[in-house]
Parts: sequence; structure tokens; C-alpha cells
Amino acid sequence: MTFKFCMHYLSRLYIFFPVLSLIIFFFSTIEVKAKSFEINNIEISQPFENNFDKNKVIDSGFKKAFLELIFKLAKSSDQEKLKSIKLNEIKGMIETFSIQEEKFINQVYFVTLGVSFNKRKIFHYLEKRNIYPSQIKSKKFLFIPIIIDENNNELKVFSNNPIYRSWNSNTQSYELIKYLLLSEDLEDLNLIKKNLEIIETYDFSEITKKYFLNNFIISLIYLSNNEIKVLSKIYNEKNEIIKNNSFKNLDLKNDKDVLFFNNELKNLYEDTWKKINEINTSIKLSIIIKIKNNDLIKSKQFEHDLEDIELVNDYSIQKFNEEFIFYEILFNGTVQNFINIMKNKNYNLNTEKKTWTIK
Repeated sequence: MTFKFCMHYLSRLYIFFPVLSLIIFFFSTIEVKAKSFEINNIEISQPFENNFDKNKVIDSGFKKAFLELIFKLAKSSDQEKLKSIKLNEIKGMIETFSIQEEKFINQVYFVTLGVSFNKRKIFHYLEKRNIYPSQIKSKKFLFIPIIIDENNNELKVFSNNPIYRSWNSNTQSYELIKYLLLSEDLEDLNLIKKNLEIIETYDFSEITKKYFLNNFIISLIYLSNNEIKVLSKIYNEKNEIIKNNSFKNLDLKNDKDVLFFNNELKNLYEDTWKKINEINTSIKLSIIIKIKNNDLIKSKQFEHDLEDIELVNDYSIQKFNEEFIFYEILFNGTVQNFINIMKNKNYNLNTEKKTWTIK
């Protein structure tokens, strides 16, 4: 009788400890959320005068940080809709902030802020305004601007090309595309001249292959009378996108006009890239995945990987038992899209049943 009692007691004790560890794990991760948006190095300054108010300086930093985030997330046509946002709305979406540096120089107060925005609240705010954000994906593109001056029958590619000379002189921290310009190579110049008659259909592969980039933009800029016509061919791993634009009354010999022209083209390319990586926040696909609970390191890694996926709107632990932890994931995309993303992160999913498992 004593032996049976001991065995019964030990078996219950054996079950108790795994469940206890699960409870500890569960309550340590019950508030699991997808990562926030971090905006750092926001610099604000204000003269230190009688009416100086440090809180107002910080508040202006919050708005500047919010606008920088919006410039990363939203297409240029949507950015104007958000510039009139109220300060209390911005504060309601902030999780934390930090003063990274502050100093006084010549009676001027300088502060550098880091601001963390709640991703879910940001997406909800944009969704209410019918704005689809983009994944914040920085990418390097090879940029080849070619001016074809039809007035003077002249081809401008390198040093005689004001777009080439000035393109990277006015970059912004919120730009997602980083541009690599062609080196001034005589061989490349001769290839362009050789193919000038078929330049609009020429694929430029003889030139681009030397840079080992799958992403590049060919910008053919035609100057004629008072009009500038631009044919842009935007290539990435999966897409070839053609854009046609025209500008009137711009003089590319004028620095201000060149700056305006460059900014317009950059906005066009940024918007195109954002469209490719757009997040449809109105789609909230619920996915249940179970993971064996005997490897907490693997579970933590899984959570970390979910946090790195911009299309993951939110995730939480739905339930757990003696064998599995069940995660519920809200995903802004299709089932196949999620599977592809997870495959790129070396997860092999068994999707045969309603609750998926990691093989």
C-alpha cells in the first residue's frame, strides 16, 4: 500500500514540475507583442531664455520622431494627411523614450532623443485613415541616370551630368533606398553610346553585372525645349516596373531646379519600393502554431524571429499543456506569404492540420 502511494505521489510530482515551469514561462511571456518602431538620434535645439520649457522641447522631439517614422512607412501621397496630427495622439502611441544626449552651448539647449512607438497602435492609427504602411526595408540600388539632351544632341552620363553629380549629396535619414552610382568607367560610357539607338529596350546587364546587385534603376532623362521627360526602369529580384514622368520649366543648369528634380525622382522611387513592400493591415490572418515545451531556448528564438517580421501584427500564447505551447499569430498577408517568410528563417512548417507544427 505504501509502495503504491509513493509511486502515485512521485507520478504527480513528475507532472507538477513541468507544469510549474510552463506556468512560470507562460506568465513571463503572456504580454508578448510584436516589436515596436525605434526612432533614434532625433536632434532638437532651443535657445535657453526666460520662457524656456524643457517639456516643450521634448514634445517637439516626439512630433519630429513621429514624422520621421511616417516618412519611412507611408507613401508621399499619404504623408501630408498625417502632418496635422495632435500631440496627444502621438504621445498615445509612444511606448518609451530616452534622452540620448543633452548639452548647453552658447545659451542653446541641445537634446538627442530616442523614441519607441507601439507598432500595433501605429498600424491601427494608419488603418483608420485608410493608409497602408510599408515594411521598413532598406535596400541598395545601383542608379544609372542618363541625360539625353535632344536640343544639343548630347549624351550626359558622368561628370557632365548634374543629376549624377548631385544625387547623393542630399540624402535623408528616412530614405529606404540607398543609391550606388556607376563608377566613371570609359568602357561603360562606350557601351551606353553604342546602344543609344535602342537605349529604351537595352537591359544594361553588361554594366550592372559588374556590381553584383539585383536591384537597379535606369533613369533615361530626355531634355527637349521646356520639358523634361523621364523614363524610369526599376528592377529588383522579382519585379520590373516602368514609370513615365514629365516636368516643365525646369533648368538642370540651375542648382535649385536640380535639387527639386532629384527629390521628385527619389520620392517616386521610394513610393515604388514602398508599394512593393506594402502591408495590408486590413488582412489579419490568424495562425495557430504549436511548439514542444521541452526546449525553452527554441521557443524564445521563435518569438524573436516573429518580432523581426514586419507583417506579424501581433502574437501571444493562446494556451499550453504538458507537451506543447500554442502560439496565436496575427499576420498581415496570405498563408503562402507567411510560409515563405518562415522558410527563409529555416522553419519547416507542417500545415496539414488546423494547428500547425514546426517539423
